[in-house]
Amino acid sequence: MSSPRLTSAIESGAVTIPPEGRIAVFRPRAGADLSALPRERVHVIQGFRPDHDAFAAQGYDTGTAPQDVYAMAVICLPRAKAEARHLVARARALTVGPVVIDGVKTHGVESLLRDIRKRATVAEVISKAHGKIFAFQGGDFTDWLAEERDIGGFVTRPGLFSADGIDPGSALLVGALPAKLPGGIADLGAGWGYLSREILTREGVTELHLVEAEHAALDCARRNVTDPRARFHWADAACFRPGTLLDAVVMNPPFHNSRAAEPDIGRGFIAAAAAMLKPHGRLWLVANRHLPYETEAALRFHEVAEIAGDTRFKIIAAAKPRRGRR
Repeated sequence: MSSPRLTSAIESGAVTIPPEGRIAVFRPRAGADLSALPRERVHVIQGFRPDHDAFAAQGYDTGTAPQDVYAMAVICLPRAKAEARHLVARARALTVGPVVIDGVKTHGVESLLRDIRKRATVAEVISKAHGKIFAFQGGDFTDWLAEERDIGGFVTRPGLFSADGIDPGSALLVGALPAKLPGGIADLGAGWGYLSREILTREGVTELHLVEAEHAALDCARRNVTDPRARFHWADAACFRPGTLLDAVVMNPPFHNSRAAEPDIGRGFIAAAAAMLKPHGRLWLVANRHLPYETEAALRFHEVAEIAGDTRFKIIAAAKPRRGRR
């Protein structure tokens, strides 16, 4: 979503753009207005594939990791506190000029401002559109760099989904999968690879496509899933299409893009699954119990049933995708 804070801060003089040098913009979401910055100097750093592609399509120099040294950095504050602090530490270490923080209150911008003030010099703070924007200089934030974690033999990173432990919904789905699975499978929204590694223990699997939109999560998955049958795709699962139709799809689709639930994300995953399956292909998915995914599944598949679950989650199995739907 576009925010007027950056433009207001630059126009008011609260944020001053250095006369030369590259400007790093960390984690902007698609639709964010960066027009107040000189486009030819901006380096957008975004590992979430849909947002990355949105800025690349606008002609921005876009990558998944910072490069060299910057004259200025702008951090579009993510929701996860550990990730936000990590970005502050990286930006400060790579930037000779000001680091700008732009975030909404629900992402913790006020508490971050308080913590930064204890270590650095903060310029004028602008409050606008349910958020704040401010620039700071100096300060040592090296202790904010996030370390990788080992979760039962899996590498994860702060800020990723279920970074502190195996997601209980995914564990429930693993327990509901049959002992034998068909040959070609996709794990949509594979994350850091827990579900994929479990799928590869099943008899019958010949190839597994791990499809994940978050670059950092896919990096972890490459390290966690070393089976030669694994294929890795940095892609939006809702848009992904394999080279040939598959026998099965397994997934734990995300349903949050902000604090509010957004079931359309899961619906997009279900539609994508139906489009990539053979006529007798099968789908297994886990969802929070309140999400109305059975309706979408029934539109996309001839056979749909809840096969397992508990008070929090349900496991839905579907088979025989309907053709001719979009």
